[in-house]
Amino acid sequence: MNILVLGSGGREHTLAWKICQSKKLSRLFIAPGNAGTALLGTNLDLAVNDFAGIAEFAGNNDIDMVVVGPEDPLVNGIADYFAQQHSLANIPVIGPSKNAAMLEGSKEFAKAFMMRHNIPTAGYKTVTGQNMEEGLDFLSAMKPPYVLKADGLAAGKGVLIINRIEDARNELNQMLSGKFGNASKTVVIEEHLSGTELSVFIITDGKSYKILPEAKDYKRIGKGDTGPNTGGMGAVSPVPFANSVFMKKVEEQIIVPTITGLQKENIEYKGFIFFGLMNCGGNPYVIEYNARLGDPESEVTLPRLENDIIDLFDAVATQTLAEQNISISERTVATVMLVSGGYPGAYEKGKMIRNLDKVRESLIFHAGTRTDGNAVVTNGGRVLAVSSFGSDIREALSKSYRNAEIIDFEKKYFRPDIGFDL
Repeated sequence: MNILVLGSGGREHTLAWKICQSKKLSRLFIAPGNAGTALLGTNLDLAVNDFAGIAEFAGNNDIDMVVVGPEDPLVNGIADYFAQQHSLANIPVIGPSKNAAMLEGSKEFAKAFMMRHNIPTAGYKTVTGQNMEEGLDFLSAMKPPYVLKADGLAAGKGVLIINRIEDARNELNQMLSGKFGNASKTVVIEEHLSGTELSVFIITDGKSYKILPEAKDYKRIGKGDTGPNTGGMGAVSPVPFANSVFMKKVEEQIIVPTITGLQKENIEYKGFIFFGLMNCGGNPYVIEYNARLGDPESEVTLPRLENDIIDLFDAVATQTLAEQNISISERTVATVMLVSGGYPGAYEKGKMIRNLDKVRESLIFHAGTRTDGNAVVTNGGRVLAVSSFGSDIREALSKSYRNAEIIDFEKKYFRPDIGFDL
């Protein structure tokens, strides 16, 4: 099969790496890709939202399947774009329809969906410029900390957790005034859930689903979960507290109602669903849905998945996923992200990356990189994911940290305590 992967980050490099293990693969293309994906297939100078360009390439190059990595093209409707064009309709897109991707594209849509289907989640209030006073009253009636979420996509930066009521009121005003552009024209205020976060993933063909390895990622930039949120500073899988008892609750109370809710509302969903969960005293609550795999969670979950991933994608396309059996490695995988100095604020690009050839016992997934002649240079805030297998978290992390030290670029930073709470 000729497969086109859309995206340029660590998730997409990991997907490309996994796809390359399949005997069914003929040719792999990545649009636009990065320096890491260039080692696995052919990078294309195509943006993920250039639907016409992607469609033209797919039609001219006998593409058999499109695998969508990031959320933007899903929320913008790339699956619908292919389905609605006669010449492209036979090319399956692994990713939900525009309507289904609203589970991630709109926090308000997701919360209302959960309420309709009795899926456990925090209480909330939706606020716009028209009911600002109601929003302020809702804040005043809450206990700190206060959770404010931009309704739309904000590149992982649209969730604020604030301790002081004065700061929460000020941030609400700034968000509604355009702090995150159109994404925060509507803001969802949520009750704060206290517990430990984890991410659970499924793949679904719209009729059935399979549960993939769970993961725990670390969002804040600083040691001890301090400082601003990032796209993710590291991850581990499996998660020790996600035992069979807990995961049975997740499946019965969250996964099954989500799938049946989508079916009842005639929302076609083919692809991955990411459940961002909070473990509150042994009970799971949904913090958010994502309509794709996580990043850096992909860099720990996909290595543990022992299936041929093209078999799973084929089953999604043909709605025969129920016939597949998922095989998951019992080994632990731990990822440490190397980021540019200054991230998640302002940072510089174009820093030469050295010693990639000296890495041993780790997988290196490129996130924000590009080639500059024969050199690999930084091209984003999150630069590289260092992933390692181990018999337990300690062994996996020791390998990842050893190689995080070996790889070098100017102003490199990584968080020193991934897995500290496990």
